[in-house]
Amino acid sequence: MSGETVGDLLRLARREFQEADLDDPALEARILVSGLLELSTTEMVLADDRAVAPDDAERVREGISRRLAHEPVYRILGHRAFHGLDLKISAATLDPRPDTEVLVDRVLHHMRALVEQRGRVRILDLGTGTGAIGLSLAKACPVAEVVLTDISAEALSTAEENAHINGIADRTGFVRSDWFGAVSGSFDIIVSNPPYIVREVIGTLDPEVRNYDPMAALDGGADGLDAYRAIAAGALSHLAEDGFVGLEIGHDQNEAVTALFAREGFGLIEAAKDLGGRDRVLILAPGV
Repeated sequence: MSGETVGDLLRLARREFQEADLDDPALEARILVSGLLELSTTEMVLADDRAVAPDDAERVREGISRRLAHEPVYRILGHRAFHGLDLKISAATLDPRPDTEVLVDRVLHHMRALVEQRGRVRILDLGTGTGAIGLSLAKACPVAEVVLTDISAEALSTAEENAHINGIADRTGFVRSDWFGAVSGSFDIIVSNPPYIVREVIGTLDPEVRNYDPMAALDGGADGLDAYRAIAAGALSHLAEDGFVGLEIGHDQNEAVTALFAREGFGLIEAAKDLGGRDRVLILAPGV
């Protein structure tokens, strides 16, 4: 179809999303259309009457159809902003959520003391996916070096691409590893947003999650704690003196994960809540 304008496509997307009862149809329509047409928020306002080339209009219509099939907006766009970074998303990675930025912020808060003491820090990001956590920490701290690990070669390739996109590749290493299996050396900080969904409830998750996020990044085992057991068991032998561990957790896992780490000699430094007021972040250190 030809002769359509930016405003026509935006109104079409908003109308379709409203009829589909999406949570925030106006916002999603604006993000999708502006992203696919590569227009800023300001340009979207000024371009309401601008004609859109037929191929571009078709791409927007295809994007609307994909969203109506519950594919998340940022997966359709192929990238998203996270803590000041532009992150490519692939089929092998999670779509980084804003709540995970809370983990980055709390780790940065505690990292400052280590930087003052040592002048530099080494960070290990386990199960990195897009690299969101580790790369955000490295971007925010010019004296930080980070090693990103993932069991998925495709995820690790995505993380490596993101390191280059955001100008951090020279301070970033990449290791394909099942948790600590192929990791050597010690680190000042170990971070992770591991799979923590109880296996039997994965089928009840929203289709945006269960149909599009990789299962390996969701399935936490029968009780949702398998990854935390592996991390707790290996963290102490890979942690430098005065180092700490920063974790994202499920909203009801604070006590269980804290107890797992306590059995390995770790104490809780801080528990932080996400943007919705739910438990989401633990900062733990040995001997506390």
